[in-house]
Amino acid sequence: MEPDTVAAVEVAEDAEVMASVEEGAADTLIIADISKDDAYLTLPLDDAAALPAWR
Repeated sequence: MEPDTVAAVEVAEDAEVMASVEEGAADTLIIADISKDDAYLTLPLDDAAALPAWR
């Protein structure tokens, strides 16, 4: 999987971003900015890029 990156227009200096895996019938990756309400995204863990793929 090739990374699909976009240049950031604005960077929040006080952002606190965390990632978690929710295990269940289908494992889900959750990435959230815990410093803002409703600032998160989820995707199936199988679709998430592995670190070696980003090197």
